[in-house]
Amino acid sequence: MAKIPSKPWGGRFSEPTNKFVERFSASVDFDHRLYEYDILGSIAHAEMLSQIGVLTDSECSAITDGLNKIREEIDGGVFEWSIVLEDVHMNIEARLVDLIGEPGKKLHTGRSRNDQIATDMRLWTRDQIDQITIKQTVILGHLLDKAEGHVGTIMPGFTHLQVAQPITFGHHLLAWFEMLYRDRERFLECRHRVNISPLGSAALAGTSFPIDREFTAKKLGFEGLALNSLDAVSDRDFAIEFAAIASMTLSHLSRWCEELVAWNSPAFDFIELPDSFCTGSSIMPQKKNPDVPELIRGKTGRVFGNLSSLLVLTKSQPLAYNRDNQEDKEALFDTADTLQDCLFAIGEIIATMSPRVDNMRSFAEKGFATATDLADYLVRKGVPFRDAHAIVGHVVAEALEKGLAIHEIELTQLQQFSDVIDADVFDSLTLEGSVAARKHLGGTAPETVRSAIQTARKRL
Repeated sequence: MAKIPSKPWGGRFSEPTNKFVERFSASVDFDHRLYEYDILGSIAHAEMLSQIGVLTDSECSAITDGLNKIREEIDGGVFEWSIVLEDVHMNIEARLVDLIGEPGKKLHTGRSRNDQIATDMRLWTRDQIDQITIKQTVILGHLLDKAEGHVGTIMPGFTHLQVAQPITFGHHLLAWFEMLYRDRERFLECRHRVNISPLGSAALAGTSFPIDREFTAKKLGFEGLALNSLDAVSDRDFAIEFAAIASMTLSHLSRWCEELVAWNSPAFDFIELPDSFCTGSSIMPQKKNPDVPELIRGKTGRVFGNLSSLLVLTKSQPLAYNRDNQEDKEALFDTADTLQDCLFAIGEIIATMSPRVDNMRSFAEKGFATATDLADYLVRKGVPFRDAHAIVGHVVAEALEKGLAIHEIELTQLQQFSDVIDADVFDSLTLEGSVAARKHLGGTAPETVRSAIQTARKRL
């Protein structure tokens, strides 16, 4: 009598799996986190099999009760995972058979692990997108709240990390808002492409059973069906797109963190970060290090690497499913975990950081931040812009030589550079005058920023 194989697929094999191969090919150490989605998909599949007469009502009930029992065991930490059974699917199926016997062996009718894992991953990714977009919405709210309190707080705007023009802190925070808002929009758009059911595609060609794919898709909350079985089981576009949007989001957060680290340094001293999100030095007792923003900046590279890994993983695979795709999960899981942590951290920092208003303003007075305003003043007096640009360049050179800010140069001296300059020029050279003048849509004027915040709240 032939020995009963230890694996569900072992019937055609005459010798056991090599122990190295068993360890090398097992995925249960990481894909066990899909158990909730695997059970949900299996319950929907069982109910569909009952609808089409493959399972009796009592068999379907036994399967459903058994799967719910397994969920309780996993939630309670008493379920025993085995690498001999390779993955989350076969571990759950083996336990189901242990619990309910013969009906458990019927559950896999009309499906394959190929469409099963594709379904699990789409359900898991959909859930991650929902959690991520909630966190993004919270952060966007923090940004608007903080911006609303600083619509008139003047700070330097930079290009090339050189003082360029005065802006308001509220305006700067709204720039962060726009970046993250686009990221959230991308995730919401991605969700539609994730939320497509591959279940029923079986191994690659579909199944000969008269399955009802619409039934299982509706049960699992999918918006539609994958339309080609070959593509459905081998497609990992949704995972790559998720990782790409996560990478772009972390690229934005990394830019924010670069500014936070700089602003927190004595050279800028624009903000005070909360003690609870900083750490100290093991040797220098005076240090308060912005480790969390630095770590977010560092973890960005990790997620970029995951995206690259997923792209390389899929680039040479022929249709349909290949075992290479087992390697998609750790990169996808790590991407989601890292992004979720980074979003939580940055949200807490934004909500609790304290701007140093006076330091921002004094820094904005450096670097001739209102030089462009002087050029604009000359243009309004009829001077062609290129001539105005040259005139202001000479004024700046004079100010540098004498160690003065532009607004500190006396009127008579300014008039030596252009006879159109009058006493009203100083209205244009103040920081408040500079920001107030930029009151068009998208500008930094306090009244414009206040209006932009109101519009942004409606967008949320």
